Amino acid sequence: MTQIVDATAWVYVVVQNPGANETIVGQQDPELQLTFIPVFKDKDSALQGMTRMAKTPGQICEVQAIIHEDLLSYARQAGLLLFFLDGAGRILSRIGLDGRPL
Repeated sequence: MTQIVDATAWVYVVVQNPGANETIVGQQDPELQLTFIPVFKDKDSALQGMTRMAKTPGQICEVQAIIHEDLLSYARQAGLLLFFLDGAGRILSRIGLDGRPL
């Protein structure tokens, strides 16, 4: 299912080391051999999804809101795709580096 998100909409991601050295947490899909940023449409889904994500041990993580357009820019610079997930970790849609659904 492809979901179109307004470029100015707020979406939710998991951030590692919140504060001065924070980074957005990425994940790998071994089946597809892709690296991506998990994105959630609401904070509750992000909090649920965060528990299922692989994270660096000992690092503090938190859910933060980010404007979709800013997240796309970050993803392009890092060479990462965006996967919109639900709280259970199911993929709702995949977004490429150009911001278009895959």
